[in-house]
Amino acid sequence: MQEPEAAKYRNLDARSLRGLAHPLRMQLLSALRRHGPATASMLAERLGESSGATSYHLRQLAAHGFVEDAPERGKGRERWWQAAHDGIGFDENLLLDADPAVRGAADTFLHEVATTHARELSTWVGTREDWLPNWSHATDMSDWTVRLTPEHTRELVGKIHELLENYADEDAPEAEKVRFHLHAFPIESE
Repeated sequence: MQEPEAAKYRNLDARSLRGLAHPLRMQLLSALRRHGPATASMLAERLGESSGATSYHLRQLAAHGFVEDAPERGKGRERWWQAAHDGIGFDENLLLDADPAVRGAADTFLHEVATTHARELSTWVGTREDWLPNWSHATDMSDWTVRLTPEHTRELVGKIHELLENYADEDAPEAEKVRFHLHAFPIESE
């Protein structure tokens, strides 16, 4: 996986992975990244969870440095949270760690990422008619099967990441947040 920029991304190590690899924690972090600062109660309502559960998991995320207070938002006892980084860098070596708990956390993390991608795509398909026609014509759900070496696969993924970074902060009035999912994995030849 391409090395993310240090200031914008958090690279997972064994300890931080164990602190993040929980479906609700990953959903909370994603909600804060996508929608901005929020309270535990706001996040509970958004995710259909209890505020006690969201409060607990937010504190766990904070203990591992994934979220932090948003002090400019808080009033009195109301605690606002914000994401501490824009994204996460995952080291595939965590899947080979000697500690089975780390390998299990890595599996949980990857399965939750895959589930989130599938949920986001399914949501788009179900709501695509809510968008103007020019957005429907701008989207893509293609797939490709090509023969590549592991080295060429890493090179191609890196080039795609670089290309996306070049378009990342468009400020045109009609610009919207657009999700790109990149999945690159080997399949058995027939």
